[in-house]
Parts: sequence; structure tokens; C-alpha cells
Amino acid sequence: MRALILLATAALTTTALAGCGTPSNAGASTGSDSSADPTPTVSASTSADSSSAPASTNSSSGSAAAPGLCNASMLAGSVDDTGGGAAGHIYMKLIVKNSSNQTCIIDGYPGVSLVGNGSGTQIGAPADRDATLPSTGPVTLNPGASAEAQLRYTQAGNYQNCTQTPADGLRVYPPSATDAFFIAHPLTGCSESSIVLLTIGAFRGA
Repeated sequence: MRALILLATAALTTTALAGCGTPSNAGASTGSDSSADPTPTVSASTSADSSSAPASTNSSSGSAAAPGLCNASMLAGSVDDTGGGAAGHIYMKLIVKNSSNQTCIIDGYPGVSLVGNGSGTQIGAPADRDATLPSTGPVTLNPGASAEAQLRYTQAGNYQNCTQTPADGLRVYPPSATDAFFIAHPLTGCSESSIVLLTIGAFRGA
């Protein structure tokens, strides 16, 4: 009888030990699921996105912006009147130089007028555009570079009805600009706006 009791007790102990082993295996399974968590994959993806963002930014910042149009504040003007003349006309070169530290573009005809009275008062009519000297395309002016346009001046004495008026020089508006610069170059103008003494060609590379 005692032997049967001992055998029964041993069987119960073995069953209990087997039951205790099950939670241990379950815990191991849970640990395995935790190691399969996708967080490392997400972290790798985030890292890849972060590294690609600067590359896109660098590509964008590496694109050079196109130069803008030259305005008067970027230019210095002069006149070369050594071109000679005929039949009362004098051919000159209107020269502009990029005096700034930025590259700019000049394209087309400038606006040109005679001015005087020591105050920049316009004298007579502004220059007509010379259709025989059209623009040949934009001229890129790097700092220190120049462009030129042919300026023809008709002597005021050619017109009997001209009220001759001394001019201090020329007021020049670069193409498409709203500001102007002054070139000191004494000439004689006509105060009548019906008399056109100046014609101007489009700018070309000097």
C-alpha cells in the first residue's frame, strides 16, 4: 500500500514539473516574436530617407540662377566719337561697362536723350531706334565687360527752324530698365520736340 502511495506521489510530481515547463517554453516563444519586431526595418528606412534629403537639397542649390537684366546702377557709360561723320552727321559709339560685381544681360535698344541746364532737363526729342541695327541677341556682361550701340547725331545747324540749345550730355536708359545714367558729352540740341537729332542702334558685344 505504501508503495502505491509513493508511486502516485512521484507521478503527480512529474506532472507538476511538466506543467511548469510549459510557461518557460511560452516565454521563449514570446521572446522570439519580440526579436522579429519590424522596428529595425523602419529605422533603416528612416535613415535612408534622411540621407537622400540632403542629396536632393544639394542638387537644387547647385543650379545656377540665370543672370538678370542690367540696370543703370550696374553700368558705367561713355561715348566714343572718333567714328567720323558725313553730310552733317556724326557717328559715335555708346559704350556701357558692367561696373558691378554681378553678371547681367543687356538686350535691345537703350533710351537716349539730350539733357542740359545742369539739371538733367530733356532737350528736344529722344533718339529714334535705327531699324537697320536691330538686336542680334542678348549680350551677357560679366563684371568689367562692355557692350556698345551705334549712336548717330545730326548737327543742329542742319535745321533752319531749330532753336539751338546747349546740351550737357546724354541720359541713357538701359533696355527694359526704369533707371538711367548720365554721360557728360557736350552737344548742341534743338528745343523743338519735332526735330530728331539722334538715332540709336541695339546693343552688341564690344
